[in-house]
Amino acid sequence: MAEGSERFADRREAGRRLASRLASMGLDQPVVYALPRGGVPVALEVARALRAPLDLIFVRKIGAPGAPEVALGAIVDGETPQTVINEDVLRSSGGDTSYLERARARELQELERRRTRYLGDRRQVSPKGRTAVIVDDGLATGATMKAAIIAMRRQGASSICVAVPVAPARVAEEFAGLADRVVCLIPASRFYGVGGFYDDFHQLSDEETLGLLRQAWAEEAAPEPRAALSRRSVSVPPLSLAGELAVPADPRGLVIFAHGSGSSRLSPRNRAVAEVLNARGFATLLFDLLTPHEAQDRRNVFDIPLLAERVVEAVAYVGGEPDVAELPVGLFGASTGAAAALVAAGELGPRIGAVVSRGGRPDLAGAHLGRVTAPTLLIVGGNDGHVLTLNRQALYALTCEKLLKIVPGASHLFEEPGTLEAATDMACTWFEHYLQLSPEAVHPRPEEHLRGPDEIVAALRAAVNPLPEPEDPSFGAAFDDYGSARVVLLGEASHGSSEFYRARAAITRRLIERHGFTLVAAEADWPDAAAIDRHIRGKPGASSRRVPFTRFPAWMWRNREFDEFVASLRDHNAKVEPDEQVRFTGLDLYSMTASIAAVLEYLDRVDPAAAKEARKRYACIDPWSQELSAYGRASLSRGYALCEAPVMRTLLDLLQSELHYAARDGDDFFDAVQNARLVANAERYYRVMYYGSHESWNLRDSHMFETLRRVLDRAGPESRAVVWAHNSHIGDARFTDMGSARGELNIGQLCREEFGRQAVLIGFGTHGGTVAAASEWDAPMEVKAVRPSRPDSYEALFHGVGEPRFLLDMGRDMDPALRRALRDPRLERYIGVIYRPETERWSHYSHATLPDQYDAFVWFDETRAVTPVPTRVIAGEEETYPFGL
Repeated sequence: MAEGSERFADRREAGRRLASRLASMGLDQPVVYALPRGGVPVALEVARALRAPLDLIFVRKIGAPGAPEVALGAIVDGETPQTVINEDVLRSSGGDTSYLERARARELQELERRRTRYLGDRRQVSPKGRTAVIVDDGLATGATMKAAIIAMRRQGASSICVAVPVAPARVAEEFAGLADRVVCLIPASRFYGVGGFYDDFHQLSDEETLGLLRQAWAEEAAPEPRAALSRRSVSVPPLSLAGELAVPADPRGLVIFAHGSGSSRLSPRNRAVAEVLNARGFATLLFDLLTPHEAQDRRNVFDIPLLAERVVEAVAYVGGEPDVAELPVGLFGASTGAAAALVAAGELGPRIGAVVSRGGRPDLAGAHLGRVTAPTLLIVGGNDGHVLTLNRQALYALTCEKLLKIVPGASHLFEEPGTLEAATDMACTWFEHYLQLSPEAVHPRPEEHLRGPDEIVAALRAAVNPLPEPEDPSFGAAFDDYGSARVVLLGEASHGSSEFYRARAAITRRLIERHGFTLVAAEADWPDAAAIDRHIRGKPGASSRRVPFTRFPAWMWRNREFDEFVASLRDHNAKVEPDEQVRFTGLDLYSMTASIAAVLEYLDRVDPAAAKEARKRYACIDPWSQELSAYGRASLSRGYALCEAPVMRTLLDLLQSELHYAARDGDDFFDAVQNARLVANAERYYRVMYYGSHESWNLRDSHMFETLRRVLDRAGPESRAVVWAHNSHIGDARFTDMGSARGELNIGQLCREEFGRQAVLIGFGTHGGTVAAASEWDAPMEVKAVRPSRPDSYEALFHGVGEPRFLLDMGRDMDPALRRALRDPRLERYIGVIYRPETERWSHYSHATLPDQYDAFVWFDETRAVTPVPTRVIAGEEETYPFGL
């Protein structure tokens, strides 16, 4: 093991550097196993360099009885799943054979679910008699990697190599005695979390992970299909345009390429895309759109009608080629070729099954965009600012199924490492989905389109389910169809509207009482929510007796509506067994100071020596404790992370002491660890917020999602949760300006990626009324009049329905014509804790595609402000805790 550079740009770069080291080691018959999700991009580069198959290895922890944070053992998947038991923990925790069998059955079920989700029916590559190269993006404690090593040995691996970019030096040394070989590029003497060694350490989505896996498998399969690939030179009539038609065995579809300005059928980027399409079962036609004489006149490169005519001629030509004549046809365009492809698609109608534009100029198609019926994917580089703006404009003009995808870090030509591969996978996935469908499924009849707001409103009247007041029992019953979900996310269009709180309370009570939900997770700070949780479960309060929800914006949770909901949860819990009680948890990360106090309070009680050390480390934060945003400014001006290492060290010390602490008080230990995680993430949040990028938002919502996932994992595989958060957090960011224009993600998107159809996203909206909000951050709460919704917004359509309240289900049974009409991007209003009516268009509206953003939408035509609760505590009145009313 040797030191390398002290940082990595991203996981792909780390993988390439790791691959360079491994390639020189002469490993015998290697198989690369990635620990998902973070290990996948690293392992992909390793598998490429070693020319080895890539597979995943899934590990699930078995928690100790009464202390699920403590690893009693683990299950590792494979043809015969392996169970690894920590005998010391088993003895000290009181676990027996019966407990182990029940826990093993639960985790096996979850392993199977995850394997099916990522790999489908693809069988694991056996390590028997081969070198198992186990790859992750880094090690902290290494518990998961240890279980994977044991399992690989049991499955007959002849040799095991652990390969990671970074790990604490002492952990790397420990693994030298567990594996046959260990490659660690940075055995760090000062370790403050894996993410601290990466410039880009974003949480991988399921979509990104699956894309990388498909890419790897296509590359693995490429040599074999190439032997069966028929490749021939062709001349496209009537001008005998030179081309190349490649047809794999049993093709699933045909993709015709329209190259960009100054390019030809020999474009290396288009040929690279075509090769991957061939490997994934698609025939491809690359041809010159211009004759050699025409190509000499630069004006022809921008003659979109001329280029489109050539694409139409190519489609007619392939219709006469017997081996591809019956295949569904897709068009792939780059630069000006994208405009030509879209004009041709508009002219050819149902003959075209899908269109993909990479770095294209779809805006040059002009009015023809409205004629395109084929599902269209626009792929743009994140650094291609002007073209991104033009693509957004074109997206709004398209009336077909459509999506804009941004490749982070890519410029116009996608020359940056990994960016062309990412775009290629997006294109392949789009064609795989849409070129399988029949024309009837893809192309709506013209008469099925709704024209104009009046027709849309009429269709909405037929589709909505009118609702009574939230206090009516039938209100909650209207949401029974969502009772089988794992996670139901309930939004709000403002942080200060009474109807939204009362509606979410009614829905949540119904899900608890009729459908067995036992977790409520809110856009609230962890320590404040913990006070509510203790109260509703009849547990003693923290010794500090800190009053929850007193910082700005206090009215967001200190309001009469939420107080009544809390009382109802306490009443419910009083009637059920302790293990059936509902728990309330916070997801947000703004409470750094309170979380530090909670960690120290816990350590004072269980380990005074550790508390003393933690105080020294957290003292770094003290100078900024009254204005944490100033910490970010200081870090920015000084050019380094002032407190990152000490706060991470405290978290790691807690995690490494889990057996010692959690075996005595699992709940309190879990609470302390979550507070320590919050401090670590908040330190980074306040540090990156001054860079003005999407990173601070993404860090916050990733923290909220990871907290939710940990709470669910702790409660067991059958646990289910209701999430309360603003629409901007729970509506899938990919279908809003947040994701398409700014590269932001949110908890709703992450839940969909993690739980699939088991996540239900329900948005809320209003036309007018009043709202509790401030004019500036930290300013007093005011009751403000909400302006009537803009005529170009979704809210205006819903106001036109004429119902005071309704539920709109946007699931599979929604009328297709209405879904298409609502998929036209419109403005959607978002009011947070600050409301500025005077600049409402730019402060509070953003474009969205509502049927993709949410699964359902709850409408209140008029709403009123919440009733705030005073911030005061009456001593000695426990029954009024936590609000002291």
